[in-house]
Amino acid sequence: MHKQLDENYYRLLHDLQAADFVLVELTLYLDTHPEDAHALQQFNEFSQKRRQIALEYECLYGPLLQYGQNALPQQTWEWAETPWPWQV
Repeated sequence: MHKQLDENYYRLLHDLQAADFVLVELTLYLDTHPEDAHALQQFNEFSQKRRQIALEYECLYGPLLQYGQNALPQQTWEWAETPWPWQV
């Protein structure tokens, strides 16, 4: 079974990838500059933004992960439905 994909689906995946990129870069920076309060503030803001994007994605299109902190309670097992986020 294939999920119905639309422009919003791809926008949310793009936004997740962008937020993940920023968070990885800020993590690397903070590893060497742990006293930079502005960078830490940015990290916290992007962490929250990423959580919001992931929640919106999962409410509309199903789970990003089959387990873990982002997994929402499910009435049906949607993880087996394709395409998975990394296949598009």
